Amino acid sequence: MKPITGLVITLNEAQHIGDCLDSLNQVCDEVIVVDSLSQDDTAQIARSKGAKVLFQEYLGDGPQKAFGVPQAQNDWILALDADERLDSDAVDAIMALPLDNPSVAYSFRRRNFCGPHWIRAAGFYPDEVVRLYNRTTSGYLPKKAHSSVQAPKYVRTGAHILHFTYENFSHWMQRIDQLSTRDAWAMKMRGTQPSAFRPARHALSALVRKLIFKGGMFQGGDGFTVAVTTAFHAYMKYAKLNELYENEARSKGPEI
Repeated sequence: MKPITGLVITLNEAQHIGDCLDSLNQVCDEVIVVDSLSQDDTAQIARSKGAKVLFQEYLGDGPQKAFGVPQAQNDWILALDADERLDSDAVDAIMALPLDNPSVAYSFRRRNFCGPHWIRAAGFYPDEVVRLYNRTTSGYLPKKAHSSVQAPKYVRTGAHILHFTYENFSHWMQRIDQLSTRDAWAMKMRGTQPSAFRPARHALSALVRKLIFKGGMFQGGDGFTVAVTTAFHAYMKYAKLNELYENEARSKGPEI
């Protein structure tokens, strides 16, 4: 196996970063943490685990993940979020990869959890994500929200990443609040215009997609939970986008 650099972006992730880095250290020769000026012990914990810590005010999802790549000693990059871990089958799969084709990026199946409960309904599994790539041919798109790896070719490993997404349902709601704020900011940055009808339209579309096309209505309580929370997230990010424009107009005052 060729050497790999692990890469994690963080903001106040003291609760998660230690376990994340322990996971990466199983397969990586180097780990880089790009920290968005955390106010907790994230950086200190990362250093104690042997990571190289870089500080950068948040640039958006894709740009932030790309920031640390030029600092890596290796061309192969393995990116995890701070609340993710490599499952044992992913460790085995990565160690068995020859990594002899830089044009290939590798994807993993992500198991998303709410507390101890694995949520599989309405598209929450297998939730295929590309995380291992060669920086000479591939990299994260410069999207400020929900970026993904663009590569010439993709190979599915079939192995798993554990994603400890939410501590409980209250945390789930808190994350929707945080992420919808980030998403609204990202949309405004790329020039998406406000609309009175877009929040409801996107919420309804998300609800139908999760309940019907993703089968949530046939998957019990988890299916309805995923559908409703996804619709709520969609509504709030577009409502907050409208609010950003309203606040901007208010701050400018009336035209004379």
